[in-house]
Amino acid sequence: MNPGPLTLRELLWMAESHGRADWSRTSVTLALLANAHRDPKKTRAFKPADFNPFEAAKRTVGRTKDLSILKTVFVDNHQLKETRP
Repeated sequence: MNPGPLTLRELLWMAESHGRADWSRTSVTLALLANAHRDPKKTRAFKPADFNPFEAAKRTVGRTKDLSILKTVFVDNHQLKETRP
């Protein structure tokens, strides 16, 4: 393909979509292979998203806990250091 008429942004979009398409096919194959060799009594079924690095950004670890202790440690402690003569 001649990249001449395309902009850098368009080339980056093409490269990323090509990588996404490749990983979507690869992750399906990896999930199938992992599910074929897992013990159903010990582990859950794998999904293709478990193996796709582009889907990892969409996954969340969990809900945020109460972070007020960080404010007391970092913010309040920082204010105390500034007010000391």
